[in-house]
Amino acid sequence: MSFSDYRTALVTGASSGIGAAVVERLRAENIEVHAIARSADALNELAERTGCIAHVIDVTDRAAIAELAGSVQFDILINNAGVDRPKKFLQADAEDIDLLVDVNLRAVLHICRLIVPGMVERDRGHVVNISSIAGNYNFGGNSIYHAVKSGVAMLSNQLRIDAFGKRVRVTEICPGRVATDIFNHVHGNDPSVHERFIDGFELPQASDIADAIAFAIAAPVAVNIGHMEITPTLQVMGGLQTARPETSAAVYEAEGAKR
Repeated sequence: MSFSDYRTALVTGASSGIGAAVVERLRAENIEVHAIARSADALNELAERTGCIAHVIDVTDRAAIAELAGSVQFDILINNAGVDRPKKFLQADAEDIDLLVDVNLRAVLHICRLIVPGMVERDRGHVVNISSIAGNYNFGGNSIYHAVKSGVAMLSNQLRIDAFGKRVRVTEICPGRVATDIFNHVHGNDPSVHERFIDGFELPQASDIADAIAFAIAAPVAVNIGHMEITPTLQVMGGLQTARPETSAAVYEAEGAKR
């Protein structure tokens, strides 16, 4: 299906990073893009630059999302908004759990609930859920994020089953490390954060993720690109650790001393 077969798109988390890059990429294809984010200044600047339609909405605001979904028939849905509070689950706060579940999973479920049935009815649509390699692989210190992204991965699979027989395509995008400002949002706006996560690494750019999404959307209608893992060439997932009892006890005590 070429881009000309789609007319409207909804992009969440659109004010910066991957979301903003996706807005720019879709606007380049003359798609009417409705961009959602909480940051009014950044969103309005994006609207001025790209011609997208800005909506200053928190994705957890179910009433506002429902009003928008009821007023526009969306052909493309890009679920991109997300937050993170990196820590081990043994150190998690109740607020951490609620925030990540509300933004990264509950909001995605409700937005799909409000928009995908219309796609099924019209026999046309494409859902792109931007998940993470954290939904497929385990690595330490980010347990809640892993859990909610796994939920998004399973939702992506289930949506295809629930829409079976209709030309509604679902793509899950699983980025690894990408050169965006998400690390500053998560770890603080400090030069050391950029040095730790960005400087000196060869990383995909937000525009690379946007191009991959455009590739999936522009594929013929008979083609559903269901899952993409997009990582730096010099990043790998996986690993195996085995601890001696005395070593694991020492690590646990050291972690406790940091709290």
